[in-house]
Amino acid sequence: MVKINGVEMNIQGKTVSQYLAENGYDGKRVAVELNGDILPKSQYEITVLQDNDCVEIVCFVGGG
Repeated sequence: MVKINGVEMNIQGKTVSQYLAENGYDGKRVAVELNGDILPKSQYEITVLQDNDCVEIVCFVGGG
């Protein structure tokens, strides 16, 4: 199981970019933390989620 924003999910084997796309996230407007470290956007396509990973996804929103 992979924990994403505090929720355990059975999604190991998917890349970070696959998860983001399948769940409606705009990859340009999010920051992803994987196991306590910020994941560079250049790594989203090649980083495969593994069992026991902990992911936090933060979305940026504009305002004024």
